[in-house]
Amino acid sequence: MIASELERVVEESSRKLFQISKSPVRYFLLTDIMGMTADDALVQQTMEECRRYPARVKLLSTLREDGTWPIPRQRRLEEERGPGPPVGWTYTTMLRNLHDLSDYMATPDEGNIRASLEKMLDWQTKEGYIPGPTTDLFPLPHYNGFALRSFIRFGMEYDERVVRLVRWLCKSQRADGGWIIPYLEDVRYLPQYRSMRMTDFMSLLEKGIIVGYDPDDFRVIPSCIWTSMMVVRGLGQSMKLADSKEVARGADFVLDHFFKKNNHTAFLRSASTWTRLKYPTYHGSGLCALDLLTWLGYGCDDPRMEKPIRWLLSARGADGLWCQSERPNPEKDQWISETAISVLNRYAQSLRKLPFGREAEMLKLGC
Repeated sequence: MIASELERVVEESSRKLFQISKSPVRYFLLTDIMGMTADDALVQQTMEECRRYPARVKLLSTLREDGTWPIPRQRRLEEERGPGPPVGWTYTTMLRNLHDLSDYMATPDEGNIRASLEKMLDWQTKEGYIPGPTTDLFPLPHYNGFALRSFIRFGMEYDERVVRLVRWLCKSQRADGGWIIPYLEDVRYLPQYRSMRMTDFMSLLEKGIIVGYDPDDFRVIPSCIWTSMMVVRGLGQSMKLADSKEVARGADFVLDHFFKKNNHTAFLRSASTWTRLKYPTYHGSGLCALDLLTWLGYGCDDPRMEKPIRWLLSARGADGLWCQSERPNPEKDQWISETAISVLNRYAQSLRKLPFGREAEMLKLGC
């Protein structure tokens, strides 16, 4: 693969996207791809436009003092019939909206963002993880990785509670470098439960019938690709944690399984998940994985990267941009295209033997 060819694609696609982009997408084009800094007049103008961006304004205005957003009536009734938050749609909505607000360049002191972050941490268990949002019978590492991304993006990395969450995630990493949903993706495979319906299995858990669980007894069961990717995505938001052996092992696990079918039926088993372009990528995709991997410093020196990069190039449309696989969406397609261009730009920099991803950002910050 030739650097000049990739650079031509990056330049053409960037120019096309810049002409139609919404302000948050334009901000990342300017800073991540065009190399502009915060004191550049165009970046400052774009930041001001981001503050007035309608989706951002709406999310901030509807965020209540208790740190939650209103949810649909049916979802609320379902939540009330269950154990209540963090199990239910309230927590799911918080995770998704905080994710979007961080991409819209919001700060923790705007609106009630800090109250929302604090509410999530109020749910933290003594073990260090946050239960929910789909169950409190066992921890869900992928949602904890999702939450960690927001905590770090909003400047809470060194909060004692966030440190405990990180410690729990690192402690629960498995021998193959990945992560798994406990009970659901290990105990579930024992002969006495394998043919059982999921509802019946969950009923046993609720009654406390399944006891004596030791994760070390299930080390031979492979990790879940998408659970692992979401955990690494959360840890990788930190400049410090991104350089840890846990992140390196997790990223290697994800890259080793690129284009492969997930081992577990509980979570996005189909291999087509890798090539499905979508936004937001709450639970992962090939594009999300490439964004994460190139940020962490995986480039042309790693032969495993070439095939995924070639796939991403082949997914580019005739107009020079990328769009959702299911159906085009003008706004979501902009985010997909910006991410794809960022990935290709980092890979081109790796071909030129230039700093890219996290390393380039650290140099920019003088670290």
